[in-house]
Amino acid sequence: MPRFITKTIHAYLDYPVALGLLVMPFLFGLGAENPLAMWLSVATGAAALVLTILTDHHLGLFRVLPYWLHLAVDGAVGAVFVAAPFVLGFVGLDFWYYFALGATVLMVVGLHKTEEEMAPA
Repeated sequence: MPRFITKTIHAYLDYPVALGLLVMPFLFGLGAENPLAMWLSVATGAAALVLTILTDHHLGLFRVLPYWLHLAVDGAVGAVFVAAPFVLGFVGLDFWYYFALGATVLMVVGLHKTEEEMAPA
């Protein structure tokens, strides 16, 4: 499968994703069965915002963290989000919210085009 998500594209996705993680739990009413389902997203959104602000890419405000670390954290978050519904016993919308977001994050990380792939042949 061709990789097409560049560092630039990823940077533009980071802020809306962080904001979404902060807001969507309240819009969707997550956590009715298990409050952790709401707060896991909110905490992850806050952490994602800080990570994005500190990442060394063109939209980072304080470019102190290497981009590879950002990608590694994203991959870990994707794996945790896929596992969370099973491990934490989420059901219904809570289950699908985390499973779908986790799978999406893993797909974005997996479709990331490396610097070597972007270099002219």
